Amino acid sequence: MITMYTKNNCGFCMMAKALLQKHDVEYEEVNIDEKEDARDYIISEGHRTMPQFYTDTGELFVEGGFQGLKDHFDKEKIDTTQLGEI
Repeated sequence: MITMYTKNNCGFCMMAKALLQKHDVEYEEVNIDEKEDARDYIISEGHRTMPQFYTDTGELFVEGGFQGLKDHFDKEKIDTTQLGEI
């Protein structure tokens, strides 16, 4: 499962949720506007923008927020397609 850190009124956060749902990825949403300790954690990790994605083990899943997530799924699609052609 992915932990997705979000904030209120974040268009990229909404797009990221839709992308995760499209790819049937389970995620837990943590809103940093509602949880000060989560906000402090994200800042301590060096992030200033949302969304951010972390694995169950606490490692960053992708860099680059929404665009990084989108690139991850785009790359996965390309890699899968290329395997079928070999």
